[in-house]
Amino acid sequence: MRITYLLLIPSLFLVYAQPSDEHIKNLIASNIAETIELRHWFHQHAELSNREFKTSERIAEELKKIGLNPQTGIARTGVVAVLNEGKPGPVVALRADIDGLPVRERADLPWASKMTGIYNGEEVPVMHACGHDTHIAILLATAKVLYRIKDQIPGQVKFIFQPAEEGPPPGEEGGAALMVKEGVLTNPDVDAIFGLHISSKSTAGQVMLKPGSIMAAVDEFRIDLTGVQTHGSTPWTGIDPIVTASQMINSIQTIVSRSMPLTTAAAVVTIGSIHGGVRSNIIPEKLYMLGTIRTLDTSMRATVLKRLDEIVQNIAAANNVKADVTFMNSYPVTYNDPPLYEKMLPTLKRVCGADNVKYMDAITGAEDFSFFQKEVPGVYFFIGGSSKGEDLDKVAPHHTPDFYVDDSALETGVVSMTSLTVDYFTKGL
Repeated sequence: MRITYLLLIPSLFLVYAQPSDEHIKNLIASNIAETIELRHWFHQHAELSNREFKTSERIAEELKKIGLNPQTGIARTGVVAVLNEGKPGPVVALRADIDGLPVRERADLPWASKMTGIYNGEEVPVMHACGHDTHIAILLATAKVLYRIKDQIPGQVKFIFQPAEEGPPPGEEGGAALMVKEGVLTNPDVDAIFGLHISSKSTAGQVMLKPGSIMAAVDEFRIDLTGVQTHGSTPWTGIDPIVTASQMINSIQTIVSRSMPLTTAAAVVTIGSIHGGVRSNIIPEKLYMLGTIRTLDTSMRATVLKRLDEIVQNIAAANNVKADVTFMNSYPVTYNDPPLYEKMLPTLKRVCGADNVKYMDAITGAEDFSFFQKEVPGVYFFIGGSSKGEDLDKVAPHHTPDFYVDDSALETGVVSMTSLTVDYFTKGL
């Protein structure tokens, strides 16, 4: 169906013929081989957060080939380009994250990553263990399609290729927060933003989303304990931070089970790393732990932060240990604007098939896309990444060496992002 609509601009009436779904899908299909090839290249050249140098260089090259004028060095290694620069009308932003993870790939692929990088001062293997390579390829393909129908778009589209979604290295700024700080949502001012994430635990062709809170807020923390070092055979002559840490870990788990109204929303507190000691017969002087908090409710988040500090300080005092709690990377809740969600949901159902668009429960994973959504209305959704017929119970989860998503998922991502953009100019106003 072809829709003709009017865009009212002071002193002007402009008539635009909206491109049909069939035309958009034909453009996507004609470019799918190149999209897959790009996905493989980005996968093979995975780079860590704030170090995505080759990645951003290739993104800029591809945007120039399309006919766009990319800006580089945004938030260190980010790339931004605008379609229809200066054209009157609304502004839609589309975002893809571009960084990899310090994980060694085990998948037997001709385009598997052999990349390495420096993480916490050590050389580590790097792979796209969360599917950001597919996000890059999808957004580049979307940019190419939208460029070919740019005369039918009554406004501007801002393509945001964001580094460091997985978190910048210690001591550095990065990610969506830095992009917002540097003004990525201004000049031109963005009216709405859309983003997606591929999921290995869902089948290609499916789309999953919900209004309101869809992903959790995250608060990373570090606990430093200082005791008195002594010989392991005479523990009474020292102050043991290891025993103290073990007591803290057990008690921290009671924050969720005993202090959270879990019928309201989910919450998680996890200690993921503990470092202390070098020998079996030495009680060390110092120890540190790293952990993460995930919450979907603002008041519950405040309670968790308060209880964590209380438990750490009180247990430390009971053991004569000095304790310091430091909060590090923090992302707000990823929140889908309900009015925008309601306006755009029919688009996804139309172009992906109503049976393929599923309501999902909120998850305790986190996304710094939430920083964009704090500034402008946004919708974030998931697309399936496993091939049809795959046993999803046996599929490797994200952030693991065996993580894999199939190329067949790319087309759903491109048609979703392209159609949301085109339809926003008539539905999102």
